[in-house]
Amino acid sequence: MLHGTAATVVLLRDAPAGLQVLLLERPRHRGSFAGAWVFPGGVVDPSDAAEPTENDDAEVAAARRAGVRETAEETGLVLAPEELARLSCWVPPPEAPRRWKTEFFVAAAPAGNIRLSPEEHVDAVWLSPAEALRRSTEGTMDLVPPTWVTLHGLLDRKNVAEALAGAAAAVPETYVTRQLPGQVPPVMVWQGDAEYPGADAAAEPFRRHRLIRDGTAWTYQRTF
Repeated sequence: MLHGTAATVVLLRDAPAGLQVLLLERPRHRGSFAGAWVFPGGVVDPSDAAEPTENDDAEVAAARRAGVRETAEETGLVLAPEELARLSCWVPPPEAPRRWKTEFFVAAAPAGNIRLSPEEHVDAVWLSPAEALRRSTEGTMDLVPPTWVTLHGLLDRKNVAEALAGAAAAVPETYVTRQLPGQVPPVMVWQGDAEYPGADAAAEPFRRHRLIRDGTAWTYQRTF
């Protein structure tokens, strides 16, 4: 059972060495995703309710407004809803203790200094996607799977314009996560993988769309 909808905003900026992403560190001993580095975001509140638009149904329109609100509350950076491009949608596995369907958006970071909300985050850093993934592998930066996969998808983007153009041209993908039972190390699969529940494994036995979590050395496999 899903508890509701949430929104996440992937903020981007151009740096001399290339594209950078804003990551925020959650408190280590309390709250959801304790100790993890995440993108700004949070749960859609009743005050975020919105009418459907030409491009968004009511749920996505509300998530867009929530993303703007949460970004301002958590970073002090102010965006307009139309500045957010839909990137993806994530649904946690059934065994997750709290399940929020989360709309991911991407946006160019507006000018201004980061002002953290101490109740929400304890640190912030701008990193290239490659550097964030390297720190994850080293064990110095704790990432959750949606963050890891999103960063992986930005590896080939050279700058903000290219990342936003790619998001605008693509159909937002929905990741309905399932964890394969009895697998060591743990394996998370998404639609299209031969072992995804209900898939016809005999037809395409080597088709892959999964994340293998072997300690800090995670491996993302996708064959389509």
